[in-house]
Amino acid sequence: MSVLLGVYGDCIFSHRKTAIGSPPANWSLMLINLLPDFFAVHNSTDRVAAYLRYFENHRRFLEAYWHNYVLDPSGPHFMEVVRSAALASRVDLRTMLERIDVVSLARNTEEQCRTLLDIDSDVDVYLMVGVGAANAGELVIDGKGVAFVCLEHFTSVTNPETQGLGLDPELIPLWLGHEIAHTVRYTSPTSRSEMKHLVDETGGYYSYWETGRRATLRELMINEGLSIQVSRAISPGHAAWEYFGYTRREYATVREMEPLMTRSIGGELDRAGLGLRLRYLSGGMSDDARTVDRQVFPERSGYFLGAKMVEPAVNSRGLSWAVRASANEITSISSSSSTAASA
Repeated sequence: MSVLLGVYGDCIFSHRKTAIGSPPANWSLMLINLLPDFFAVHNSTDRVAAYLRYFENHRRFLEAYWHNYVLDPSGPHFMEVVRSAALASRVDLRTMLERIDVVSLARNTEEQCRTLLDIDSDVDVYLMVGVGAANAGELVIDGKGVAFVCLEHFTSVTNPETQGLGLDPELIPLWLGHEIAHTVRYTSPTSRSEMKHLVDETGGYYSYWETGRRATLRELMINEGLSIQVSRAISPGHAAWEYFGYTRREYATVREMEPLMTRSIGGELDRAGLGLRLRYLSGGMSDDARTVDRQVFPERSGYFLGAKMVEPAVNSRGLSWAVRASANEITSISSSSSTAASA
């Protein structure tokens, strides 16, 4: 098991900076490794009881993770998922951790993001074992950005018991960079994004469901597109489809349908509604839910379209500016680029 320099409780490594020539302002990138605590659960004689203690010990983070990416932890199915996660074999995960220094991967990614994005707000980065839901994600808890990666998905071996996706561990920096970019857009004091306003209005908390209901589709697509551009800069050299979470075939389909999708989606960009987020930016939706103008859009097609939407702004102003820009600012640059190209 890798160990961080400066270990405090859950293995925490912190970069802290104090602004000079301005009122006192501290921010930090903090790496929090929950693997030792999870394996203590797995090594327990009563894993289910041990998981419940683990949940209580890290409730502030885990409750937000469950609410946004799994299900309501106060609901009737919580214990069913806990039992499944606690009792599952972790041979594939342990094997991967014996050969891959995931802590160094995460720490290096933090440092790259700090420089690339000029990070100016607190971000906690969690290494964890999830319950088979998202492979990575973002949160805001009490005003602080949180990015996490669930390592059961990065073992190179699909695992039906844990719902592990079998992703290569070399993709950890790609997805961690993607999520850190989201936290900057949501929490940077210089962010002009709609997502930042929505998080502020809810007292410094991010809800996938509430922002899905209230943010425009344009903002949601730009939000994902920017994170994809950041992941390309942080972790270059992967197959093009891996930055979107697509298979090779899905990527080919999305590229083939791009002109049709671009035309069809135009009238919905400035609308808000959870159904729009689910249709264009979520997996697991039915064909009917993804049908637009009698065409079935591929799952998460908005990731590809969003990445295209932000390219002119990223090329013109850079990623540090773009991740903080409003959707209107980014659209304005894209429109100017399109006008110039057609002139």
